[in-house]
Amino acid sequence: MIRMGRNAKPEQSDSPEYQTTAPVSASSLGYGLESTNTVSRPATDSENIARDIKEGKLSGFVGHGTSLTGDTTFQMMLRVDGHLTGTVSSDGGTLIVGNNGRLDANVSVGVANVNGTINGDITATEKIHLGRTARVVGNISTPKLVIEEGAIFEGGCTMLKERESQEKQSAAQTQSSYSSSSYSSASSYSSTASATSSLSADDDDDKEDEQKTDSATV
Repeated sequence: MIRMGRNAKPEQSDSPEYQTTAPVSASSLGYGLESTNTVSRPATDSENIARDIKEGKLSGFVGHGTSLTGDTTFQMMLRVDGHLTGTVSSDGGTLIVGNNGRLDANVSVGVANVNGTINGDITATEKIHLGRTARVVGNISTPKLVIEEGAIFEGGCTMLKERESQEKQSAAQTQSSYSSSSYSSASSYSSTASATSSLSADDDDDKEDEQKTDSATV
């Protein structure tokens, strides 16, 4: 007798429904993980002003919509986003004119960074930088000048470096000639003093000889 029955171990089906699959990682499929690093954005003008005030670099600030008339002096740094009329001066300080800043004044500073409008002469002992939104109508004098594309400059330019070097060279030559003349005068004075001393010594010797002769005669 033949007994028909099921096998204790069920046969595995070839259909995809019964096949086991290994876990698939993102890296095996060629997908990389997204970076969580954020790109740093440039600081705004307000943030730069706040930082300069906190660090004690900013001596004064003229905000947008503010108008001042008169003589303005500062020490370290002055930023102008408003309107100034008169004169602006500083002994080695830095002047910053924002995009909305306007100066109807003559400027004498150490460094001038201009992104706004200046109607007047600018003298900077170190550097003048005209940004792409700058507009300057007047004469400028500085040893170093930077003008970005888009800036407007109407006036004359004088480079102070050559003039200063010439003045220093002429001063050095004058001092050298003065030292040479002083040395020559000192040398001639020493020679005259030596000759006078030798003559005095000869006179003393003659007097001693005369005294000896008189003593011998007596």
